[in-house]
Amino acid sequence: MALTLGLLLFSFIVTSISIVPFINLLYKIKFQRANQITKDAFGKNTPIFDKHNSKKAGTPVGGGLLVIVVVSILFASIMPLLNIFGVDVTSVYQSFQSEINILFFTFLSFSILGLYDDVKKFFGFKQSGFFGIKLRTKLMLQIVLALIIAAMMYFSLGISILHIPFIGTFELGIIYIPFATFVIVAFANAVNITDGLDGLASGVLMISLFGLWVLSASILDVPLSIFISMWLGSLVAFLYFNVFPARIFMGDVGALSFGATLAVVGLLLGKIVALTIIGFIFILEISSSAAQLLSKKYRGKKIFPVSPFHLFLQHRGWEEPKIVQRAWLVQIILTLFGVWLAVI
Repeated sequence: MALTLGLLLFSFIVTSISIVPFINLLYKIKFQRANQITKDAFGKNTPIFDKHNSKKAGTPVGGGLLVIVVVSILFASIMPLLNIFGVDVTSVYQSFQSEINILFFTFLSFSILGLYDDVKKFFGFKQSGFFGIKLRTKLMLQIVLALIIAAMMYFSLGISILHIPFIGTFELGIIYIPFATFVIVAFANAVNITDGLDGLASGVLMISLFGLWVLSASILDVPLSIFISMWLGSLVAFLYFNVFPARIFMGDVGALSFGATLAVVGLLLGKIVALTIIGFIFILEISSSAAQLLSKKYRGKKIFPVSPFHLFLQHRGWEEPKIVQRAWLVQIILTLFGVWLAVI
């Protein structure tokens, strides 16, 4: 615990020192939220979204990239040093190196996809519109990456079970691969959709990670505990500049990577039910958007005046800080409940 707490603080300090120069760099290269009329997945204008978000135009986007770079470099540098300094690296898996490879591949592959989407979005707006990469193309790429990750977990680590508290443990066999793929893709998009208000996605994610950090420490999974602690430290430093009024946004580069990695951490812990509870706000956000999208496509009309859920609350007159702060409070309770359910 002392080691992971120290690494959390170290990651926080490194990110804190780096973030202001990084924000200045984003301004310099004009990697900022576009001052444009946005469009939805069907190419139609989104006046309600524009009304509540027009004031955010010009704010730098891509803060998730700094977190990813800091965490990746620190994690890759420190893990080989543990054995040198006599730290016993324990894991619930026989090959902790495979566990590390899965974490790295998820963290980096989804960040590359998100970065490409951000570049298309902000530097090629006239060609691609608000959503950057076409929705279908982005989803297919996510599925391919998630399939690779799920296959790595199944073949390299031998994960193939689903545990449901109070009910039992089920052997999924090869079906685990499409199941894990769905979970990874769902959470990647859920965090991305939630990242619409200052501090909302990053704050909810921070609280979620504290819960998963406790679970990883309880089973003495050192690589996972160290990775989460570094991720947490860097995320807290980012959140300081992301709260209302935000000086920097996460961007797809962070949202897709963080969502997919959050799902993978839950899968590696074998706590999918706890992950569902801990990640309920993310699930609520993507569910409201998916329901709206399907209703417009197949019924030709909306279910809600606007989606996702946080934008619906804004449309009802809730102030942005009020939505975010109450989401954090709800997330604290959800995380406590999810951790309790995982350890009973």
